[in-house]
Amino acid sequence: MADPILRATGIHKTYFLGRTSLPVLRGVDLSVAPGEFVAIMGSSGSGKSTLLHILGALDVPQKGQVYFHGQAVFPPEAERGFPDRSTEPTRGSGRGLPPARLDAATNRLRNQAFGFVFQFYHLLPEYDMLENVLLPQIVGRDAGHWFADGASARDRAVEILTTLGLDQRLHHLPSELSGGERQRVAVARALINHPAVLLADEPTGNLDSATGAGILQVFRRLNGEGQTILMVTHDAEVARIAHRVVRLSDGRLG
Repeated sequence: MADPILRATGIHKTYFLGRTSLPVLRGVDLSVAPGEFVAIMGSSGSGKSTLLHILGALDVPQKGQVYFHGQAVFPPEAERGFPDRSTEPTRGSGRGLPPARLDAATNRLRNQAFGFVFQFYHLLPEYDMLENVLLPQIVGRDAGHWFADGASARDRAVEILTTLGLDQRLHHLPSELSGGERQRVAVARALINHPAVLLADEPTGNLDSATGAGILQVFRRLNGEGQTILMVTHDAEVARIAHRVVRLSDGRLG
């Protein structure tokens, strides 16, 4: 078996509200091989989305580590900025360092190595489709590099949108698109930086069955071309397209 492209070891995550603690992840281990399509299933509130966000460096675990191609994604546990719950039991959210305070290498990794597709699209309403797709390219470059490379980035965005059947709607706003079209724009945005891993959080959860099937067909094609995909879903029918299904229950994968 090939060395894992993404590996999580001993992931713990607890959220706090006053004196109440909510353990969500209790020592999760997961390895994903290059080109694999893994579905993470679990009931509502089981921590599926939290785990996906940690795997993509959108959130930080209190304990444990994520490795991308063998390199640690997060700082050592002592440097993650979590409050000492034994001495300050009513303060803090449990979220730890916000992404902006992670080191530059982790921020760059999140931008370049991971692509994200969410249930509710998260498109900026004032930007047209092409501009939304280009956002990961824009935020990952300084002004000088964008001036030099912007044309090629635009060409790639148009190419991806054309492949997804959206070439006639490049300058439409999100409000002018159907739900399925918005999700395809979100997929295009996730792909613009050639991500090593595509992470999808309930990508069909806000779509009717026919439209959702179209999005899954896109995922199947991408995976057939070698794209590594991690997908969270509560729907067994959706999970069937994956190579492997793991289930999250009581804070652990089984």
